[in-house]
Amino acid sequence: MVRHFLRDDDLSVAEQRTVLELTATLRADRLARRPLAGPRAVAVIFDKPTLRTQVSFVTGIAELGGFPLTVDGNLAQIGVRESISDVAHVLGPQVAAIVWRTGAQTRIEQMAAAVDVPVVNALTDEFHPCQVLADLATVAQHRGGVDALPGLTFAYVGDGANNMAHSYLLGGATAGMHVRIGCPAGYVPDAQVLADAATIAATTGGSVSVLHERDATLAGADVVATDTWVSMGREEEAAARETPFVPFRLDEEGLALAAPDALVLHCLPAYRGKEITAGVLDGPQSVVWDEAENRLHAQKALLTFLLEGA
Repeated sequence: MVRHFLRDDDLSVAEQRTVLELTATLRADRLARRPLAGPRAVAVIFDKPTLRTQVSFVTGIAELGGFPLTVDGNLAQIGVRESISDVAHVLGPQVAAIVWRTGAQTRIEQMAAAVDVPVVNALTDEFHPCQVLADLATVAQHRGGVDALPGLTFAYVGDGANNMAHSYLLGGATAGMHVRIGCPAGYVPDAQVLADAATIAATTGGSVSVLHERDATLAGADVVATDTWVSMGREEEAAARETPFVPFRLDEEGLALAAPDALVLHCLPAYRGKEITAGVLDGPQSVVWDEAENRLHAQKALLTFLLEGA
């Protein structure tokens, strides 16, 4: 059976653990697994701007023994020049997997429905699951391993309606964490995603909650995270978003409310002085550069799991 990774809860609790443990293995020995030896090609499609995603997937596919077939989505015009299904039927027989960074979640779901190879969500408007695998791997790296994740309090402040908040809810609940989303009242997570995360948390000993006050969200947290206030493609909303989001800025005063050894995450790119201050992003509790590197190791582990272990 072909397995896809379209959203965080496509991995069970045990499967997420397997991927995170393999992430640590591949961090220690980057050439330990070669499921794409041949080389076999993996289509890597970018409809949206990218740095970390492109670097980590292209490098990772090569290190797994494969060939990264990079496709410029703006040139391919998938869904415009030709249908998603037609593109899937072209790519499917020629590649070992498809990695796609695109817009609506329905686009990647349509691709997955039409191919017999794994499809990986490299970011959609609704979810960013590869980033959250890297974030969980980073926390495990700094807290002694995967066993340390259950029971930790993970506090995210910012846009509760964006893809990072949704993936933190699902991925954090799967890891057994207590996930708090701190956001303005008008920017809350999707109700169904929140309900799905609560269902998962009920089985893992974790919890999920949405708060509308930054300080309460950050109080005593073991991990704190934020993201840009303006998602890609919505830059025209920047000025309007400033006022409601300023109270949710992750600054030194807010970080002081968290646990003394709290880790600071940001998926990048970061806008110092907006959602996070330079003192926090570049400070001693920040692990954002390890987080960025772990995109490589986590995605290699995921591809190995999908190609070999599923």
